[in-house]
Amino acid sequence: MNTELMYRRILFFFLLGLFVNTVLAAQTSLQASIDEWVADDYFTHTSVGIAVADATTGELLAGHDSERSLIPASNLKLLTTASALKILGPDYQFETQLAYDGYVDAEGVLSGNLYLVGSGDPSLGSPDMEGTPGLEALLERFSLAVQQAGIRQITGRVITDERAFSSAANGSHWQWLDMGNYYGCGAFGLNLHDNLYYLRFQQRSQLGAVPPIANISPDIPGLQFANEVKSAGRGSGDNAYIYGAPYTYQRHLRGTIPVGSGSFTIKGAIPDPPLFAAQQLQRTLESVGILCLRPPATARSLGDALPALGEPKVLYTHKSPRLQHIADRTNMESVNLYAEALLRAIGQKANGEGSAEAGLEAIKTYWESRGLDLGGVLLYDGSGMAPRNVLPPAFFCDLLSAMYQDEDIQQVFWESLPLAGRSGSLKNSLKGTAAEGKLRAKSGSLEQVRAYSGYVTSRSGRVLAFSVLLNNYQGSGGDARRKLLAIMARLAE
Repeated sequence: MNTELMYRRILFFFLLGLFVNTVLAAQTSLQASIDEWVADDYFTHTSVGIAVADATTGELLAGHDSERSLIPASNLKLLTTASALKILGPDYQFETQLAYDGYVDAEGVLSGNLYLVGSGDPSLGSPDMEGTPGLEALLERFSLAVQQAGIRQITGRVITDERAFSSAANGSHWQWLDMGNYYGCGAFGLNLHDNLYYLRFQQRSQLGAVPPIANISPDIPGLQFANEVKSAGRGSGDNAYIYGAPYTYQRHLRGTIPVGSGSFTIKGAIPDPPLFAAQQLQRTLESVGILCLRPPATARSLGDALPALGEPKVLYTHKSPRLQHIADRTNMESVNLYAEALLRAIGQKANGEGSAEAGLEAIKTYWESRGLDLGGVLLYDGSGMAPRNVLPPAFFCDLLSAMYQDEDIQQVFWESLPLAGRSGSLKNSLKGTAAEGKLRAKSGSLEQVRAYSGYVTSRSGRVLAFSVLLNNYQGSGGDARRKLLAIMARLAE
């Protein structure tokens, strides 16, 4: 044998052995870190599952009860946004049309109705979403389109058509505690202003005193409050809850806000966003002298009395930001409305039905076709609000690995996740650790549930997918979060 060739082979096998030993040592060290972390007495009565995989291969490297089905809370948004990016596409845009039926005479009288036809855009008139006009600016665009069409009076109604999505806007297993608050607003076929309103209290200086309601913004016609909120210690934070169901206008306010001398704001869920949209549009039209002779309505409220739209005359089409930007806000800021709207849009495209059930069925079908094992996965919504949702940490690693290996979507999905020490829910976390600037993860929290799933680049440059879920922990949520951050920091080492 050629001497040079022999030396090359020896060197190759030496380096291969060195690489294998290094990988095995790192894997052993990773498992040892997890074992040590789980052995903490803190977890004696806690259900904990953790999985760590090589994102480039999907190989499970280490874990603890990685196949245990646990409540993921908002980590579920990872599945929803990943599915939306793949099924709908990163360039998908929701469209909202302003149209009319009937005819407009020479005097500018529309003998017919004005319609706002939704497709479930969660960002319509959002106060916070970049790249889309806010409520007032949006209504001005609609009003201008009507004026430019020469319409000066409407003999019929302003009608919002929200039938793109099911009327079951909330998750089937959501808690009563949540549904009246902004984060439990649900997703309708026509959403507006993030489906939320601001409720401002005038603070009181005396403990136990009832702080009166100062105002709500924007105004919600017919909304009524039974105020039982009390004043608690200074700095006690927002512990006030709004109780009420969708489509109903009686709200009960309970809990506490801090004592003080200023105003204190909480956010509530608009009971019927499609009706609110019709009311707001009619109010804007009337402010510029365009009168509507009949009261505003929705397709749901009219039922069989809804006129057949036929071939509507479109005045204006509003397009949402591209889906990749909606997914970014969904994960970065954990917006439940956006996740639920994406779930229903998936159902509409894949199964012709804009419902949570149709969306979940489409998601299951898609990922099974990609070879993912959905054993132990039980889902009821797209946001993680339902405490009946359960997934194994190993499933999250499979999902994250699949997205990392997808060259077309990898970067979009990767950048939608909060970055340790820099952005989102991790902006102020893991600073000064090996994870700062190297770990991206979605957080999740419900009562006695804390979770993180995402990616971390180790010191060796290896990209790991990880998921760690805690259920039924003891003590405060802050303590649970600190435990999770500790193991995440170690994953980056």
